[in-house]
Amino acid sequence: MVLKTFGWSFAVTALGLVAAVLYGGWTAFGIVAILSILEISLSFDNAVVNAGILKKMNAFWQKIFLTVGILIAVFGMRLVFPVVIVAISAKLGPIEAVDLALTDKNQYQQYVTDAHPSIAAFGGMFLLMIFLDFIFEDRDIKWLGWLERPLAKLGKVDMLSVCIAMIVLLISSMTFATHAHQHGGTHADKAQTVLISGIAGLITYLIVGGLSGYFENKLEEDEEREHEEEEEAKRSGKQVSAVKLAGQAAFFMFLYLEVLDASFSFDGVIGAFAVTNDIVLMALGLGIGAMYVRSLTVYLVRQGTLDDYVYLEHGAHYAIGALSVILLVTIQYQIHEVITGLVGVVLIAWSFWSSVRRNRALAAEEGKAESSDDKAEVSSGV
Repeated sequence: MVLKTFGWSFAVTALGLVAAVLYGGWTAFGIVAILSILEISLSFDNAVVNAGILKKMNAFWQKIFLTVGILIAVFGMRLVFPVVIVAISAKLGPIEAVDLALTDKNQYQQYVTDAHPSIAAFGGMFLLMIFLDFIFEDRDIKWLGWLERPLAKLGKVDMLSVCIAMIVLLISSMTFATHAHQHGGTHADKAQTVLISGIAGLITYLIVGGLSGYFENKLEEDEEREHEEEEEAKRSGKQVSAVKLAGQAAFFMFLYLEVLDASFSFDGVIGAFAVTNDIVLMALGLGIGAMYVRSLTVYLVRQGTLDDYVYLEHGAHYAIGALSVILLVTIQYQIHEVITGLVGVVLIAWSFWSSVRRNRALAAEEGKAESSDDKAEVSSGV
């Protein structure tokens, strides 16, 4: 089971590490290995959230997710996105940005450093919205009930998450501007850039949310129509092929999953800039990590882990919330990537352990109930 699910990840790891050695020796090997671990630790929450969607898809579409989807994830977000960041921040053309990344790494690093406040504002706001929309939704299963119950009540207020996110962004940009002004820094004029980037992150999330909502509604409509046609076919004695409807529904679900997966990749890409400014090593390391995240997503689905450990999704979203705060803090202060990764791992491990304790408690209650029923039957028999 493990080899079947992670086989491609193991193969890509071997090829990626060999390519790193050939490209830059054992130093490059170490950097790629670190980036791979960084991507996995930062994106475990990605796998958990993705698994909640992927479990609705059949084996064929799961394979599509691991093949076509990985091309989008690796080459689109892990290779093209870093170049786009530099191209936009330095006002360069795409070809010039690629040439700069390959030939003048010090200048490339400088552009990345200069662009970090706007990158962090964009990514931080995007991830903050994901967390807020999750925490303000009223759910049947609550992990930290003392916190989630009152927040669910507050969530009934329209557009509350957007208002809170805007307040956080204003505070971040004003703090950044004040700090730069007090220290006479050259970044004072970038406070406006931070604000604009944060608003862009918010708008991007709202667009993605709109598209995601459309895909979900389309899926529900297709499933309802399919069910109605099946019922009609049974009444009339005719046969109806549900392959087209099922395929269309799965296609929209796949698009929805790709939109979400792309949104989660910001943290890994942004974190990678702190490890290396070499775009080749970045693509190799993040690509290996992305493969493991994909395989882990499928593994969680096939093992039924999310159904068995119901608090994992909560832990993943709390990790997203923590990451969004960390990104916004790094606009002004430097935070080591190890801390960023550990926060996510600790929150998810905590939610996993809470799920285990819940399962044990439920099993104990069922055991007591069965014991009471057995005693009642014995008493009535006597």
